[in-house]
Amino acid sequence: QVQLAESGGNLVQPGGSLRLSCAASGSGFSIYDMAWYRQAPGKQRELVATITRRGTTNYADFVKGRFAISRDNAKTTAYLQMNSLEPEDTAVYYCNAEIYVGLRRYDAWGQGTQVTVSS
Repeated sequence: QVQLAESGGNLVQPGGSLRLSCAASGSGFSIYDMAWYRQAPGKQRELVATITRRGTTNYADFVKGRFAISRDNAKTTAYLQMNSLEPEDTAVYYCNAEIYVGLRRYDAWGQGTQVTVSS
């Protein structure tokens, strides 16, 4: 089995910054693409950013220019640098990863980390 664990969420003021981390743990697995999603109260979960195994990134329009997704050299940890945060960014942020265990593909999710942007 593979587990994802997010960290870094906090209460910040508008205009502030946070850096979220997503660490994969376990053994016998490989990670391909990774992504960050978020879900605000009463709203559907939405895609924030994606990053491929080779480092190609894509962003939702509402975070482009403010957020940056990255991953470490071992490809087991993903990050989301969030700048110029707005109250509308308040949500639970989830890490998603495309996982292979042997020849089997899995879609892994973390438990989420709370980001609250408020004065």
